[in-house]
Amino acid sequence: MVRAYTQEHVYRHPWDRVTTAAWRKFTDPETATVLSHIVDVHTLSRRLEPSTGLLQTTRSITVRSPPLPFLLRRILGQDAVVCHCVESSNVDASRRHMDIVAVNASLRGIIEVEERSSYRPHPERPEEWTVFRQETSIRCKPLSALAAVAEKVEQRCAERFLQNSAKGREVVERICGYIEAEASKATANVSC
Repeated sequence: MVRAYTQEHVYRHPWDRVTTAAWRKFTDPETATVLSHIVDVHTLSRRLEPSTGLLQTTRSITVRSPPLPFLLRRILGQDAVVCHCVESSNVDASRRHMDIVAVNASLRGIIEVEERSSYRPHPERPEEWTVFRQETSIRCKPLSALAAVAEKVEQRCAERFLQNSAKGREVVERICGYIEAEASKATANVSC
C-alpha cells in the first residue's frame, strides 16, 4: 500500500528570496531547535551547467526518527532510528524553477519515502509570491500483507512528515523575513 500526500503553500515573497531561504534552511542557527530531527547535512555534489545556467546538487541528509511504533521497535530492536536520505535539486534560475527530490537511502527494505518539492512563481503574482508544492509518498514494504498494521505505520510516518514539513515552511518564512530585512537595510544604507 502506498500513501501519497500533497501540500501547497504560498509564500508572500518573490521566488529568488524563497529559494535563497530554502538553501539557507539547514545552516541557519535557529533552525536546529525547530528542525531537531535533522542530524546532519552534507553536499555531495554541485554542478553548474555553463551553457544553460542549470544548477544541480546532491546532498545527504541524516534524520532521527521519533520513537517508533511498537511493531517496528520489535522488528528493528530499537526505539528510534537514524535514516540517511539523498536529496537531488535542480535549479533553473532563468525560468525561476527549483525542483527537489528526496528519498530515503537507508531502511528501504522496511519503508520507502519519496518527497518531491517545487518552487514556482505564483501564477497571478509572479513577481511577488512563490508557490511551494510538496508531494510525499510513503510505502511500508514488509507489512503490505498485513494491511491494517501497514496502514497504521504509514499513517504515523505520514503524520510526522506533515509536521516536519510545516516546521520547514516556518523556517523558510522566517529566513525570508531576514533576507527582506537585510535587503531593506542595504537599500537604506545606499540612499544615505
